[in-house]
Amino acid sequence: MAKLKSRAALKKIIKSLKKKGKKVVFANGCFDILHVGHIRFLRSARSKGDVLVLGLNSDSSVRKIKGKGRPLVNERERAEMLSGFEFIDYILIFGEPTVDRTLLELRPDFHAKGTDYTVKTVPEREMTAKLGIKTVIAGDKKNHATTDIIRKIIQKNR
Repeated sequence: MAKLKSRAALKKIIKSLKKKGKKVVFANGCFDILHVGHIRFLRSARSKGDVLVLGLNSDSSVRKIKGKGRPLVNERERAEMLSGFEFIDYILIFGEPTVDRTLLELRPDFHAKGTDYTVKTVPEREMTAKLGIKTVIAGDKKNHATTDIIRKIIQKNR
């Protein structure tokens, strides 16, 4: 998985890209069971700049966010699936509850969040403001969710 990088490697890559005038977008999430909402979000995020770096929640952080029994797909497999999309340039697996530390270290030009947020409700809004990173809202209306897919599967199998 050539797209999967460490924070240290990405820090160097992003610094080099920015020197070349490239605009770097950072997006993040769990991406447990991939669905059309994920694709629309990531494609839209990539359109905001020249390079898309995806922060992928680790298995332990997904459990903390989503609860027991999640993720359904482990972090290595999620990273491998996501690396197949041409609009994702790099992937970082992170374990913190927010991406504040990652934003501080990587310093992208843009931080993309889904339409379930506004610029004022993004958890990392203080960090992005402090660092001069522009928050952008990407994707279509949030009416797709892994939790809903799981619920449908359970209902159909009763």
